[in-house]
Amino acid sequence: MAGRISTQPTAIYHPKNHHHSSLCSLSPSSGTKVSLRFSLGSRLYSSLKLTAISEHPSKTVASAQYGNTMPSQDVIEIWRNADVVCFDVDSTVCIDEGIDELADFCGAGESVAEWTARAMGGSVPFEVALAARLSLFKPSLSQVQDFLERRPPRISPGIHDLINKLRAKKAEIYLISGGFRQMIEVSNGLPLGSDFILYTCLKHPVAAQLGIPRENIFANRLLFRSSGEFDGFDEAEPTSRSGGKASAIRHIKKVHQYRTLVMVGDGATDLEARKPGGADLFICYGGIQLRPSVAAAADWLVLDFNELCAGLE
Repeated sequence: MAGRISTQPTAIYHPKNHHHSSLCSLSPSSGTKVSLRFSLGSRLYSSLKLTAISEHPSKTVASAQYGNTMPSQDVIEIWRNADVVCFDVDSTVCIDEGIDELADFCGAGESVAEWTARAMGGSVPFEVALAARLSLFKPSLSQVQDFLERRPPRISPGIHDLINKLRAKKAEIYLISGGFRQMIEVSNGLPLGSDFILYTCLKHPVAAQLGIPRENIFANRLLFRSSGEFDGFDEAEPTSRSGGKASAIRHIKKVHQYRTLVMVGDGATDLEARKPGGADLFICYGGIQLRPSVAAAADWLVLDFNELCAGLE
């Protein structure tokens, strides 16, 4: 059809070595903004400005500040006997906040990161923050493709081992993300009326690296017109709004009749999954971003996935 872009994705090179190293230290002063630069393979680029309060403290400091770094026996029992474990993606399964990195690539990193901090801290509804962030830079199809080629998602250290241990205990694994499917899974592009949903075919997408099937993924979709122009996001996805992760979890439990479900994540939308009828346990992973209000309300706060591995033994 004239004017419609091709629906066939192109394989994109994913570098084997994507080491992450911070080249500065953070001040412990609450609210202080610092600039970080990261070395990623052969490229060096400036990261977003992050508040120092978001950077996780040491285990010793966290233990003194929060009373939930040592889980109760009840928490351990739920964790060890979980039928299904649902993971957030950005700043949990992956090192980066995908939308912040995409915005940074498109030249709007700082303003978008500020909205992300508010959304993940729970001070604004997620759907408001998502729309506001995307409106600040309106990524085109070509920009998203270029971004994914140059800055593919980076898996968090320890997550592979944790998922392998969970599978050894016969637990089912899901990804429930407020990020975008384009950065998580692989499929063909799908036309949707006058719009176009892009699934970019990464050589090593996040879900494929972790062996997670598409039916076990809940995430948002970016929409594009046939010209490749940005055309919003799919508002039908439950994770596009506040309370959406709780809705996704209720759906998972109802359809599959799971007895015990655990949610692992870093943000307010992950904590929301702990609502009645939702997750039986919420574990806050603060190894990348530690959000105080979320950490304090969690059933268990961990800074390293090795802590969760040890809890399974």
